Amino acid sequence: MIQIKDLHFAYPRQQALFNSLSVHLEAGSITGLLGKNGAGKTSLLKLLTGLLHPVSGELSVMDHQPRKREVSLLNDIYMVPEEFFFPSISIRDYVKAYTPFYPRFDHELLDRILIEFELGNERKLQRLSHGQKKKFLIAFALATRCRLLVLDEPTNGLDIPSKALFRKILAGSLDEDQLVLISTHQVKDVENLIDKIIILDNGEVIFHQTIQEISQKVAFISGTSEEREEAIYSEAVPGGYRLMIPNGLEETEVDIELLFNAITNGHKIG
Repeated sequence: MIQIKDLHFAYPRQQALFNSLSVHLEAGSITGLLGKNGAGKTSLLKLLTGLLHPVSGELSVMDHQPRKREVSLLNDIYMVPEEFFFPSISIRDYVKAYTPFYPRFDHELLDRILIEFELGNERKLQRLSHGQKKKFLIAFALATRCRLLVLDEPTNGLDIPSKALFRKILAGSLDEDQLVLISTHQVKDVENLIDKIIILDNGEVIFHQTIQEISQKVAFISGTSEEREEAIYSEAVPGGYRLMIPNGLEETEVDIELLFNAITNGHKIG
C-alpha cells in the first residue's frame, strides 16, 4: 500500500524535515501517526497525497508516485485536513458535484452516517458549525470507500458525544482493503480504534509496532511509589502513578499517551 524508503524532504530555505525516512504500511489497519509539534506529521500526509513533493528517495502509494497526481491514484485517496473550506452550497449539491471523482462512492453509507450525525441533505455547508462541517467531511470521506483515508486531527472541533459517535462509525464503516492513517495529538479520542502506532521524531520513525505487539511486551497499570521503582516509565497521577512495566502473564489495554511519552523520552520496550 505505502512504501517509503530513504525519503528526503525540506521546505524552501529551511532545514531538512526528513533526511532518510523509511516506512512500510499495508492495507487492513487503522494506524495512528503520532509526534510532537513540528515532527512532520502533516507534511508526511501531504507527501502521501501528492500535495508536497519529496526532494529525493522513494515514495509509492498503491504502486503510484503521488507527485504525478494520476487520476487512478487520486480517486482512491481521500484526505480530511485539519483546516478546510466549503463552498456556499447545500450538502446535497456538494455530494452531487464531488461524488463522480470517487468510483467506489457508497451513497447508502453516506445517508446512514448523515442520519447518525443528524445532518440533513438540504442544509447549507457554510451555515454549519465547525463541528458539523467536520462531521460532514468525515461522513463524505468514509463514503468514498477510498483504499487510503488520511485523517489529520479528525476529532478537533467535535464535542464529546460526537467523538464517541465518530469512533463507532469509523470502526463499522471500513473494509479489509482500506488503510486509515490518523494523525492526532488527541490520542484519548482514538486509542480504542488504532491497531498500529507510528511515532515520528526528528525526521525519522522512532517507533512502529502494532497494539498487539505492544501489549505482549509491556503492561500499563496504576501503582504506588514502591512499584514505580520497577517500571520502565512512570507518570504521577492523582492517587499514585501510571506505570509502564514489563509484561507478565496478562495483557492490559495500551495507554497510548503514556507509551508516547515513554518513547519520546528515550525509553524502549521489548
